[in-house]
Amino acid sequence: MNGTKQSTWRKDRIDIGILGLGVVGSGTVRLLQQNREEIERKVGLPIHIKRIAVRDLSKKRCVRIDTQLLTTNAYDVLDDPEIDIVCELIGGVEPAREFVLRALRNGKQVVTANKEMIAKEGQTLMEEAARQGLDFQFEGSVAGGIPIIQPMKNALAGNRINEVLGIINGTTNYILTRMTREQADFQDVLREAQAHGYAESDPTSDIEGYDAQYKIAILSSIAFTSRINVHDVYVEGITKITRADIAYAAELGYVIKLLGIGRRVGEDRVQVRVHPALIPAQHPLAAANDVYNAVLVKGESVGDVMFYGRGAGSGPTGSAVVGDIIDVARNLRYGSTGRVSCTCFQQKAMQPIEEVVTRHYLRMDVQDRPRVLAAIASVLGDFDISIESVMQKATHGDQAEIVWITHEAPNYNVARALETISRLPVVNHVYNWLRVEQ
Repeated sequence: MNGTKQSTWRKDRIDIGILGLGVVGSGTVRLLQQNREEIERKVGLPIHIKRIAVRDLSKKRCVRIDTQLLTTNAYDVLDDPEIDIVCELIGGVEPAREFVLRALRNGKQVVTANKEMIAKEGQTLMEEAARQGLDFQFEGSVAGGIPIIQPMKNALAGNRINEVLGIINGTTNYILTRMTREQADFQDVLREAQAHGYAESDPTSDIEGYDAQYKIAILSSIAFTSRINVHDVYVEGITKITRADIAYAAELGYVIKLLGIGRRVGEDRVQVRVHPALIPAQHPLAAANDVYNAVLVKGESVGDVMFYGRGAGSGPTGSAVVGDIIDVARNLRYGSTGRVSCTCFQQKAMQPIEEVVTRHYLRMDVQDRPRVLAAIASVLGDFDISIESVMQKATHGDQAEIVWITHEAPNYNVARALETISRLPVVNHVYNWLRVEQ
């Protein structure tokens, strides 16, 4: 005997069923077709698409497919005894959750790219997969084609991860990049992003930060081995960012990015948040522009590890899905499915955003007269907020704009200070408050 484990698989191929043939589904099918021979060599068996459930049979497809494979009935996929792997690529929570549960209870391995479902119902689905001894893979749910889920669950599993932060939404990164390069207004760039297909006709999930909220909840759950309730994740979008903020940030040596941040706070608490933030122009994440994503993981043993690439789209996300299919297919061949179950075995408390300590950027319009700076600085001091730097720009007539960068202070203190400052007779308007991350 040569010591090589023999395959326990009894079929001459692995049959998969796909739910959804939209952007991600089309990218998945295209890759399976284009790289069929290479995938077969990697798995040791052919991967055969047996059935695809779609909403509309008459819709024009951007991938060549035998129309005989298409059905409008998802249960033709879920209940087919010959299908080994179900790929859920329709998105949303329902009916996707119901379909995944049915697939698992029918003994099928599952691959998904559904970030919202994973963030909101992932615990339930992973527990069901564990009970059934099945694989439930979701690499495509975060950062598109960037491998991040599997590295965190496997290659970095020996580390205690203390922090994960990243640019995990391509739409907002594209908008902020264009605003920075062209000194453009938010609404103008949003319309351009929609025209180029980088933003949806309803961009709410992206620009209000919800897409990033789902993703950082998933990453933090894995990083801190704790269930993260997505509804507890603080979220703030980019709609209040103006070209003035971007210009001031650049003058101070920063760029503005929408960040997803997960961080350990002691032994039994974590902070998980999404919001725009100023980061130094030399920060590793500052170089991620346009539709690119980047995730920085800080492990105690490995140090800083950076993941960078295209975070969305048919090809990148399809690549992540096909990678999961190959991994599951290998596990099927050797009877080793369900090896890595849910790692969220702890229940750490979430630190409220009010307690989070950061540096802060404050921009306000004031009357240009003596002792204005002193009056505002006095209020900041009353709330134990010390000042790192201040920039004053004359705007028009007797009005001036002031930008403050503070030292670290709790969010609660800053919120209370700004309430008081906004009532000062010499302050016309507090325009913006952003956090500063080093």
